[in-house]
Amino acid sequence: MNGLCGLLQTMPINELRALHTFLHTAEWGSLRSAAQQQGISAQAASQALAQLEKHLGVRLFHRTTRSMALTAEGRQLLATVQPAVQSLERALAGVQRAKDEIAGPLRVVGPRSTFRPVVEPLLAAFSARYPDVQLELQLDDRVGNWVEDRVDVGFRGGPATAEGVVARRLFALQLIVCAAPAYLQRYGVPQTPADLAHHRCSVFLRTDTGRPMPWCLQEGESMACHELTPAFSTNDEMLELQAVLGGQVLGQLTGVIAAPLIRAGQLVPVLLPHLVEEHSLYLYWGSRSAQPARVRAFIDMALDMLKDNPAFVLSRTELAAVAR
Repeated sequence: MNGLCGLLQTMPINELRALHTFLHTAEWGSLRSAAQQQGISAQAASQALAQLEKHLGVRLFHRTTRSMALTAEGRQLLATVQPAVQSLERALAGVQRAKDEIAGPLRVVGPRSTFRPVVEPLLAAFSARYPDVQLELQLDDRVGNWVEDRVDVGFRGGPATAEGVVARRLFALQLIVCAAPAYLQRYGVPQTPADLAHHRCSVFLRTDTGRPMPWCLQEGESMACHELTPAFSTNDEMLELQAVLGGQVLGQLTGVIAAPLIRAGQLVPVLLPHLVEEHSLYLYWGSRSAQPARVRAFIDMALDMLKDNPAFVLSRTELAAVAR
């Protein structure tokens, strides 16, 4: 069997076809019948068999004008090859069936920060519709290697740059400076970025490096990043959110987190002329062709549920109303 595996590994695809010709000829005792079974000409079948005999260096059949009978070497090859080829055919057919079934493992990656409100409803809906898919979600702010991490579908705050990766924009990732009404009543409303030096500000710590992230604000046609002295800092978005909701600090939050709370009146946006909309959340995946059905189904549902979803973005109309 080990010798057969080595043979199959070194054979080009036309020699694998020659094995099928050999098996059909052994079964039917006729090259013409073997050719008909494969949908090829008798000449092509004869050439394939001759190619296999040349590759092996032995004759596999005794030929007469009316029939073909296996040689001793042919019988030995048949006994070894037939179960192996049948097993290979079953494996290939299984892969083809699996490609069309919405079942099996599906590995999804995304950022740890500000992503949970986006992905949780999607995962719940997908699992309810396709219970035979085994979802694996990895949250990590590190941008890993597409191949080494075995990624089927990913989410990132920016278009994917890896070769062979397709990216689709979902929605803008707004960065909104906001505070609870209680904070603004106690400390006042900042009118310019310079006023932040006199306010209690929360600074998010990068989950991959632990370093504080500056507040980047839109100023005219460009962005300016401000290194702030934090009154509070953390690498956990929910702790930061609770500090802002509790009226302890100002925070620069993403629209994913802030938009529903602003609509509910629990947070108030400030410095609206300096709101940042430079970045977007993207969905990305591998080659456009030959996607397993479960991957295609997840991509379609993600695009349907998340593309330009207003739940995570404050429109200009809403911002103008808040400003008034």
